[in-house]
Amino acid sequence: MKTSGKYTLENLDCAVCAANIEEGIKKLDCVRSVSVNFATQSMNLDTDNPEVVIREIKRIEPEVRVVPQKIITHLSGFTNSRDRVENWAFQSDSYSGKQQQVDSIDPIAGTKSFISARIQKKEQVSSKGTSLINRRDLGFLIIVSVSYVLAMCFNRVLSATPYHWAEYLVFLAIYGVVGKDVLRKAFRHVLRLEGFDENVLMSLATIGAILIHALPEAVGVMLFYLIGEFFQKLSLNRSRRSIQALLAVRPDYANLKVNGKEKQVTPDTVVCGDMLVVRPGEKIPLDGIIAHGETQVDTSALTGESVPRSVSVKDTVLAGMINLSGLIEVQVSRVYGESSISKILDLVENATEKKAKTEQFFAVFARYYTPVVFALALLTAVLPPLFGYGANWGEWIYRALVILVISCPCALVVSIPLVYFGGIGAASRRGILVKGSDYLESLRKVKTVVLDKTGTLTCGHFKVSNIVSCNGISREELLEYAAKAESHSNHPIARSVLEAARQASHRQPVCSELISCEEISGQGIKAREDNQVILVGNDKLMRHFGVPCDVPNTAGTVVHVAVNSEYKGYLLIGDELKPDTEEAIRQMRKAGIRKIVMLTGDRNRVAQEIAAKLKLDQYYSDLMPEDKVKHLEQIIQEEEGEGKVLFVGDGINDAPVLARADIGVSMGKLGADAAIETADVVIMNDSLKKIPEAILLSGRVRRILIQNVVFALGIKFLLIALGFLGMASMWEAVFGDVGVTLLAILNATRIFL
Repeated sequence: MKTSGKYTLENLDCAVCAANIEEGIKKLDCVRSVSVNFATQSMNLDTDNPEVVIREIKRIEPEVRVVPQKIITHLSGFTNSRDRVENWAFQSDSYSGKQQQVDSIDPIAGTKSFISARIQKKEQVSSKGTSLINRRDLGFLIIVSVSYVLAMCFNRVLSATPYHWAEYLVFLAIYGVVGKDVLRKAFRHVLRLEGFDENVLMSLATIGAILIHALPEAVGVMLFYLIGEFFQKLSLNRSRRSIQALLAVRPDYANLKVNGKEKQVTPDTVVCGDMLVVRPGEKIPLDGIIAHGETQVDTSALTGESVPRSVSVKDTVLAGMINLSGLIEVQVSRVYGESSISKILDLVENATEKKAKTEQFFAVFARYYTPVVFALALLTAVLPPLFGYGANWGEWIYRALVILVISCPCALVVSIPLVYFGGIGAASRRGILVKGSDYLESLRKVKTVVLDKTGTLTCGHFKVSNIVSCNGISREELLEYAAKAESHSNHPIARSVLEAARQASHRQPVCSELISCEEISGQGIKAREDNQVILVGNDKLMRHFGVPCDVPNTAGTVVHVAVNSEYKGYLLIGDELKPDTEEAIRQMRKAGIRKIVMLTGDRNRVAQEIAAKLKLDQYYSDLMPEDKVKHLEQIIQEEEGEGKVLFVGDGINDAPVLARADIGVSMGKLGADAAIETADVVIMNDSLKKIPEAILLSGRVRRILIQNVVFALGIKFLLIALGFLGMASMWEAVFGDVGVTLLAILNATRIFL
């Protein structure tokens, strides 16, 4: 069975363990791809045999429990097969060793509701369980800490002859209680010959300290290591909750209206065409169109903007928006699995799968760093006393044990992914969806920004400003011909023509008489009606079909109309710059952008006017979609080695250019499917000011990253040197491991602020 999905890895509390799991799974023949994210305790997996993968995880880390996610998303594809739905229900419980019987009359809705209720219950139990575990762990740490302090107070008495055996009895008892889990993990790791992790290092260091009669230090190191692990978990849980807060926009229920009555259902059970009732204060559960009522909606969860938006009948609303004032009825246009909020949530949850080169480098670095430092500690214990240099064997062994404690790479392995994780979360809260930490890192390197015009620099709200007819037809007839040809197009210009025709005749244009309609990319439309061939488009379309036409010397988009190869006139369509475009260009310059270029399919006169107003460095006009790709490739070649090239488009017509750019940014028009799927970065509120904001955020992420690397490695190397010289004890070593890790994590969490 082919399975591709996301899994939660419960009890994954070790960054090195996460790396070991990923490396182990990659070696399995049945696995096509896998990515383990320690920060989110999750795993993205593509395999033919998930059972084999789960067994391998249990072998590598027995404490980790694998829980499959997004079962309901898979269910949305089943329409009429009860067996397949029941199999999914059984499969969802098979991972935890249980099976549940599904007795729903409705094989789809009933089972979805059943599993949804199960998942919701599990999440509630998991949240409560985490709180209880934290309190239990804290209570345990308080008890053993008090025991350790009392043992230290009476240490002189315990170690005095003839009671020296009492010292071993007391401290070893505390050591056994505190270190049992670490020792068990280390023993299992050594048996499997899997190298060195933090558990092995701590076990070797503390057992060595016991053997040289440094009992208080041995127990102290293990105790403080445990305390550090506790605070590390708290810090990580706080960071995870920050991301989970972003996902709180996920709708919990929908008020479905059936035969004039309402019933509360899960959003997954609603289908297109259903009518939903949304009251003030409720989340809109699915994408749809308002059928009755008007209100204001809070779009901040999707766009990062706090200003409410007014909506009324025929306006589109999206899942995740919050109804602020009036009661509305919404006709569903997309099922939950295809809704904007579902895709956005998937994007946020899966963003850290695409790891930055820096993150990948330090994951590899940690695997080599630990054995190298262990070898250094071993040489420290053996070579100097062997050659009679300085202190005795006991002193050099103690110094080696200090180096072992310091050498744990947790500060880097934990904090670096957390920095990127936090950066992606911080961007999401601002309405900037970044599809991976590699793109987040690349944003700071952007030196050239290439911009589409329509819908990016301009509003994209076209309006017919003038109609010029000739050769024996009226302005009204010219507009009607244009509207008929454009009636099947979704292009913004087509919509403006149709709106003008509707306002002129107070009715929708009649298009049922069209025999055929062909859209010619970058030129316009060729339509056929009875014995007439209607051409509507730019001057390229007219030249293509050999129709001579006027080219007015005026700003604005010109749409020519010809009937049976006879020119009939043109429509002048105007667009305007977005209110914040000029300010956004200025902010880009301040953010370090050296060159700003515009690519447009519009006429040279229009492009020249906009480029001059915005003080752009270059512009290219009259471009076909393939021409934009050629110009972008030329710009990339010119910028080779000078910085990254970022392209900003609408994510629909500019898909080839978005794919070719170093970083493709889509002005998503709040919910366009192609915008979310094509680009590397999606701007949810269509504001160009988010571009410099994303670049500055990328720089901040990089600064925090460098701070953590320099601080962690600097302190560790300094303490290793002091340990070798005998100037650092076990207590300094504990700070070099636990203290540095905690400070690095706290510094990483600043990105959430």
